[in-house]
Amino acid sequence: MTSPANVVLVFLDPAFPDGRFADASQPQLLVTDLGATRGDGIFETMHAVDGTVRKIQAHLDRLAGSAEALDLAIPAEDEWRRAITAAVSEHRSRHLPASSPDELAVKLVVTRGVEGAPAPTSWVQVSPAGAGLRRQRETGIDVILLDRGYDSHVAERAPWLLLGAKTLSYAVNMAALRHAHKQGADDVIFTSSDGRVLEGPTSTVLMAHVQTSDDGTPVKRLVTPLLDSGILPGTSQGALFAAAKAAGWELGYGPLEPQDLLDADAVWLISSVRMLAPVNRIDGKEIGMPSLQKELTAELNELFAGIQ
Repeated sequence: MTSPANVVLVFLDPAFPDGRFADASQPQLLVTDLGATRGDGIFETMHAVDGTVRKIQAHLDRLAGSAEALDLAIPAEDEWRRAITAAVSEHRSRHLPASSPDELAVKLVVTRGVEGAPAPTSWVQVSPAGAGLRRQRETGIDVILLDRGYDSHVAERAPWLLLGAKTLSYAVNMAALRHAHKQGADDVIFTSSDGRVLEGPTSTVLMAHVQTSDDGTPVKRLVTPLLDSGILPGTSQGALFAAAKAAGWELGYGPLEPQDLLDADAVWLISSVRMLAPVNRIDGKEIGMPSLQKELTAELNELFAGIQ
């Protein structure tokens, strides 16, 4: 469990070039902040390994895209980079024995601030990566399918729903996870009301097929749902696709239906801190063959480990 004692906070503040450190055990936001009262804000969560923040440019780009969708004027990229470096360095100096490897969750948060504020409230939060996420990537997860209640074209038809932005309004996503836990599952894959596979509450869906070519060599194909179906573009999915393509994998983008997942040789949920979590069962039905899933997971993990 993360406690204030092992959290480092750095607020982006024009008066402090590298950000202003704050005590995580003390109140920092006004109760009238619109991030707290309305969930009006955006965030990104990055993974730092041994002090190196992974895929930082992709996350900053997505943060900027979310900010544009919400009409938020956020700090410049170089300000974020300086604050991130300061926060990660401070956390490691406080908590890490010099000889130990470490995994940290690095969260960037922007709220609209209080009503009428001249600028948003922005900060970097650094804390240890959860042990539970590491277990899920090692042992795999059971998921259930849940109808998100929208069709797969709603993002184009109703952009004000902000389905492609990473906003602080995560109450529905967390409710879906609680529902899954009550059913004895670990996670969720959302489907659209017209039967398309979408995403997890905090992750992107991947699936793989392995076939044999005419000359007997295996052909591996990695597939993810269509990115224009109202899902958040996954930074980890994008980086892994690039690495897999360079390694000879074929790539594909939906549309996917639930049966496609059930027929796959392997399925994963992927996110920045948890990374690749193999899906063992969907709605109680086993996916693929455990031996092949293990082999493919090991190969993709090796590719993913090389991504910075």
